[in-house]
Amino acid sequence: MIRQIDITGINLDLGDDFKRYATRKIGRLERLIPRQNRGDNRAEIRVKEVNESHGNKYRVEVILHLPDEQISVQDSTMNMFAALDIVEEKLKNCLHKYKDKHSNRPRIQGGGIFGRFKRQREQSDSGVGTEMAEVE
Repeated sequence: MIRQIDITGINLDLGDDFKRYATRKIGRLERLIPRQNRGDNRAEIRVKEVNESHGNKYRVEVILHLPDEQISVQDSTMNMFAALDIVEEKLKNCLHKYKDKHSNRPRIQGGGIFGRFKRQREQSDSGVGTEMAEVE
């Protein structure tokens, strides 16, 4: 879990249920951060009610402070819980890019059991082709 999460409502009172939900959702994102960068992480969650001509919306912005950079994501919908879910998905994508850039080993695309068979097949196909070229 991310240890320090600051949740603020701008001109809005946030209930305990939203604070617990936000802490659980954003706190779980620490497992996507590379292990060497997990020490000093903190998150800021800002929720603001925006009055627009076609209805009220909630704008949720999450700023994740990491050792090498700062990731900021925001979204607005009619429900603040739904906005937080969308922001969490956007943060997951940003953290995958961060992990690719800052980890020592690259992520393997197409992982799992099917990816393993595919890679073994590609390696065996490339080996067979070179043997046939040497025979001719």
